[in-house]
Amino acid sequence: MATTIAINGAAGRMGRRLVALGAEDADLKVTAALEAPGHALTGQDAGTVCGASPLGVTIGAELAAGAAQVMIDFTAPPGFRAAMKTCVKHAADGKPVALVIGTTGLSAEDLASIDEAAKQFPVLQAANMSLGVNLLLGLAAQVAQRLGDDYDIEIVETHHRFKVDAPSGTALAIAQSVCDATGKSIEKDVTHGRHGGDVPRQRGQIGMHALRSGDIVGKHTISFGTQGEELAITHTATNRDVFARGALRAAKWLVGKPAGRYSMKDVLGL
Repeated sequence: MATTIAINGAAGRMGRRLVALGAEDADLKVTAALEAPGHALTGQDAGTVCGASPLGVTIGAELAAGAAQVMIDFTAPPGFRAAMKTCVKHAADGKPVALVIGTTGLSAEDLASIDEAAKQFPVLQAANMSLGVNLLLGLAAQVAQRLGDDYDIEIVETHHRFKVDAPSGTALAIAQSVCDATGKSIEKDVTHGRHGGDVPRQRGQIGMHALRSGDIVGKHTISFGTQGEELAITHTATNRDVFARGALRAAKWLVGKPAGRYSMKDVLGL
């Protein structure tokens, strides 16, 4: 039986790809498409909006009880909060909906709400849904741990001009992975950019840099440099489908799991 899914932000760039690719997957059935109240495309068929065949699912602001087993949220913080509110309500009514979160730029309060919600239903959160990026997280941690502070660490991320948050959630996830492996702290050891006439690099520092240009989907590089050599690991996303496919895979995996917090590492068995 196909897993039924609700797409939050169904009229957005990622939402449209999630609807289109979800409709193509025989193991999935898109049964709900959500947008903010008053959205211009409310009432339109989600399949038509995403450029596919009509699905018989209209874009609306509410998720009916029992309409979907899992919701995918790939929006912005306000959209995430609406999705979380919906899932918490359904859980309280005894009809829990699993939640896959790909939204980045969340606040400390948002993250705390995920912790609390995960006590009631399964929640999977990932700064990046791609297989390649999740492998990069593990590799970056291993390299940082083995090379130590003799090697300078710099993280550079590049995205399209319309991206709102910076640095990207993926860049922060890379930094967190390195910090976890080396006993460092994002708050104390990560430096965001450099400016001024006297800003020499400090030993053990992790540099973070955000570039915004054109229509670049996403590029992340972590480099380890010392006297005489540099080792760099780069992941480049050439289109958004890699994130959408990862989220859909996560949705299928998450259904039926007990309440708790999960990540793409759980999905991939890493």
